[in-house]
Amino acid sequence: MGALEEIQYKPIPVRTLLVEMKDLSELMIDLAYSSALFHNTDLARDVLELEKKVDNLALLLKMNVMIAARDAKDAKDLLGVSLVSSAADKISDAAADIAYIVLHGIGIHPAVREAFKRVEEQLGRFIVKRDSILSGKSLRELRLASRIGVDIIAIRRGNEWIINPKGGDMILEGDILIVRGTSLGIEELGRLAEGNLRKLED
Repeated sequence: MGALEEIQYKPIPVRTLLVEMKDLSELMIDLAYSSALFHNTDLARDVLELEKKVDNLALLLKMNVMIAARDAKDAKDLLGVSLVSSAADKISDAAADIAYIVLHGIGIHPAVREAFKRVEEQLGRFIVKRDSILSGKSLRELRLASRIGVDIIAIRRGNEWIINPKGGDMILEGDILIVRGTSLGIEELGRLAEGNLRKLED
């Protein structure tokens, strides 16, 4: 568990908090394994940033559960929520452990790298540059999945994370895109994000 920010209580539905914790922990696992496979320290640092968010969400969820429990029956009914939250938190901690391995240069056994390379879908991380044709366009408009076989699974905009962005979400200059797809598609998206490729084929 990383250093926690000061938490202020917010009356957020428990279901909303659980879904966000689940989505973040799933993304962290993907990023952690990719950071290990490609020894990508940027992805590893993203994992640690997301771990802080999950830790804070876990505390916020506990606050909401404690306030919602009015008697012993409520406490019993809400116990399952606490257990699921704790499990998601442990998953995020495990992903952070992998990230620490990458950042400390401990290295990954060649057999593990070889196993990861057999996975058809891979992850990539790209910064959208000023000259990129992606900037200012919505995901719906770009249709990256059908055109180049790549899905944007998260967008980092400053300290904000957009997990599982929708079709109406826009890509802006400076955004960090976390993408999943084929190696060729990811390579093409990297060139688009850099501004080296100025056209998407239909």
